[in-house]
Formats: sequence, C-alpha cells, structure tokens
Amino acid sequence: MTARIINGTELARSLRTQAAERAAALLKEHGVRPGLAVLLVGADPASQVYVRNKVKACEEAGFHSVLEQLPADLTEEQLLARVQALNADDSIHGILVQLPLPKHLSSHTVIEAIAPEKDVDGFHVSNAGMLMTGQPLFIPCTPYGVMKMLESAEVPLRGAEAVVVGASNIVGKPMAMLLLQAGATVTLCNSKTRELAAYTRRADVLVVATGKPGMVTGDMVKPGAVVIDVGINRGADGKLCGDVDFAGAKEVAGAITPVPGGVGPMTIAMLLINTLEAAERKLGARA
Repeated sequence: MTARIINGTELARSLRTQAAERAAALLKEHGVRPGLAVLLVGADPASQVYVRNKVKACEEAGFHSVLEQLPADLTEEQLLARVQALNADDSIHGILVQLPLPKHLSSHTVIEAIAPEKDVDGFHVSNAGMLMTGQPLFIPCTPYGVMKMLESAEVPLRGAEAVVVGASNIVGKPMAMLLLQAGATVTLCNSKTRELAAYTRRADVLVVATGKPGMVTGDMVKPGAVVIDVGINRGADGKLCGDVDFAGAKEVAGAITPVPGGVGPMTIAMLLINTLEAAERKLGARA
C-alpha cells in the first residue's frame, strides 16, 4: 500500500485565492482592507522566515500588512505599549506576535494584552475557552488548517478513533478539541505517555505535533490510517522533515501529509481567513 498524499500546498492556494476575492469585495463595497500587524522581537532566523512568508501572503491577497521588527532587548512594557496601540488602530483587524519571544518577555502576558477580537492566532485565554465550548471566535491557525485538510480529503471523523501526539496550547490541545467536536473519539498523548505506539496503532486519524524529527515510524501506524504530520524540522542533511518518518509511514497509511507541502502552507492560509473574518466581523458590528 502506498498512501494517498494530502496536498496542503494546493488547498492553501485555493483558500488564499478565496481570501483575496473576499478582501477585494470588502474594499469595493465598504472601502475596508483587512489589516494584519505582525510583531517580531529579535532576529531569530526561523521566525524571520515565518514572518516574511506571512507578510508576503497578506500582500498577495490584497490585505493591509504591518511588520514591526523590534529589538531583542525591548522591555515588556514597551512591547505591551505597541500591542495596545495596535488594539486601538482601526486599520488593523488582526495582531500576531511571533513566538517564541526572548526569555525576558512573558508570552502569556503579551498574548493576553491582545484584544480578543484581534487575536487571529486564537491563543488568547478567552478564545481558548470559547473553543472549549464549541463557539470559538478564532480557531488557532494550524489546527484549523488540519481540519480543512481532513474535510477536503473527505476523511470521516464521526465515530473515528483519533490520536493526537503532542499536547501544546498552540496545536495539540485545540486539535483534540476540534476532533472531539467533529464526533471523533480522541486520545491526547504527551511526552509522559507510556508505550506511545500502543495508542498510535489504534488511530484511524493520527495527528503528530511534537517537534521531534521522525518520532513516529511506519510500524507505529495503523494500516490505512490518515496521518497528519504537523512537524517542521531541519534534518542533519539540511532538508526539511516532519515528526513522522514519511518513507516508512506512507507504505502503511491510507493517506498522509508531506513535509514540506503539507500542513505548513495551510497555517498561513488560515491566518488570512481569520484576519478576513475579523474585518468582516467588525463591519457587521458597526452596521
């Protein structure tokens, strides 16, 4: 068996085209351009790449984008002041603070300073709570993208056994909530889980988000399962790779996402969708 490839690049391209069309309609009908502000503190090379890709995607979709590159020794008070200024800026509908932040800054404090209606990453405590109750204002971009991929691949979730490996607030926990709400029976594994393979081999849908290259091997996958690899790592050879051993897993799985070209492009596409929805929501509130 060779798994069907779930192509995130193609789906993301389609979603970005839809976002551009909706943004053009907003501009034509209301004179409003969706606006995203991205704050980058310090000069982490990986973060710089992610931020450039986000800003480029915004510009290509006709959004208004603001990139603020701030020094690594910025104080927390200074960063919070920038967030508050953007909260008050009517041209900005979404605010994204690129993580990780330098160690002297509290990610929690900074994220909580973002107005919930502009929290397009979906990380604010109020948005996390709303996701728990099934009424999210914004869905975190990566889990949102995974759900869109499962939908596009027509993966049946109701009654399926889903296993999520990795319990972060950014991916694992919200991913588990979304799968649960879709009717799956969900197991959420973490770094303390004993005999991980005993869980992964049961999964009809397996989502892996650990940040550990090749952690899930082919013999840990149930034959015919749908495998979603959220990881993006750089191997010893300099090439990008996921948290799943793709070569081994694709011979067992029924469908699988590649790295690169899988979940990564979807994260940025869903950021555009969230920003667009923030702009549309504000117009609706104003009407």
